[in-house]
Amino acid sequence: MEKRVTLDNFKEIWESLLIRASDEFEIPPEVIRIEGTTISTLGNFSASTGKGKSRKSFNVSAIVASALTGRKVLNYEASFPEGKDRILYFDTEQSPDHCRTILRRINKLCGYPEKKDDDRIRFAFLRQETTLDRRDIIECALITEPNIGLVIIDGLRDLLFDINSSTEAAEVIGLLMRWSSQFNVHIHTVLHLNKGDDNLRGHIGTELNHKAETILQIKVSEEDENISEVSASMVRDRKFPPFAFSIDDEGVPVLEEDYEFDPKPKRESFNYKKMSEEKHRDALDKAFEGAAKVGYGELIDRLKVGYEAQGFGRSYAILSKLKTFLVENGMIIKENKKYLYNREFHYVQDGSDQNGIVR
Repeated sequence: MEKRVTLDNFKEIWESLLIRASDEFEIPPEVIRIEGTTISTLGNFSASTGKGKSRKSFNVSAIVASALTGRKVLNYEASFPEGKDRILYFDTEQSPDHCRTILRRINKLCGYPEKKDDDRIRFAFLRQETTLDRRDIIECALITEPNIGLVIIDGLRDLLFDINSSTEAAEVIGLLMRWSSQFNVHIHTVLHLNKGDDNLRGHIGTELNHKAETILQIKVSEEDENISEVSASMVRDRKFPPFAFSIDDEGVPVLEEDYEFDPKPKRESFNYKKMSEEKHRDALDKAFEGAAKVGYGELIDRLKVGYEAQGFGRSYAILSKLKTFLVENGMIIKENKKYLYNREFHYVQDGSDQNGIVR
């Protein structure tokens, strides 16, 4: 469906691409906001991201409900221009039954009867379609369905064969840019984060991070697994205050009004190589309290207790490096796979990043 550039059509295409100082353009309508921050405009695309079971689809349901009603849902406030009041929702992962559940959830959030069919939203499940057919179906729907303002693609990864292909990633992000611009819609996609960190998956995640207008991150609260937190991973406008939601008995997301975000304080830098002899001695006195010789595992546990008392609370991997440092500097001695405290050690810290000197 894409037009290819040839010498025969180049002049026409070239003229359509040129920007002149005398040109006048309308500012893209701002269609979705959070606490006064614009997160979505027509002609752009955004994303909800998060790890598995972080309730990304619940978050998207709230966005859709706000777009349908014009009311605030969770913290989303949507307002689409006249003639842009319809929604296309594509789900690439779920079964028809699950898709129907999402649609009924949206109805509940809107305050509609659960089984109400609203012509303003067209919900299509694409799980059984091929990768290329999914792309074509989305484009054909954009061409044929009138008055579309918002497009949801729940499962961006399923528009690619290989999530680690940089070429394919650029191609799919190119489709999002072209579709949003050509059809003057806002496209909101859903993409998983890596299991081991908070990075977007694959090359498609890298491209999305570079080109999206807004990226929302949804994560399960560390304090309460029944609550999900929503924050701005990336936003072109100013960042909005994070908010949180839970799921009520009706299976719909509800705002946690009094939820307190309490980020973990940054751990103060504390270098054991720069500790004074007195602090090392106090830490080791506590660590070896009531013990003469200990094995490796018990030694690490005891070092953790002793050095935490001096403000050096660290992981077992760092404590293992501390143990090596202490042995190399004669503060503890290894004998036949056992470790004992050398109470006669003398440690002089030389003021640099190098190891101290034992005399």
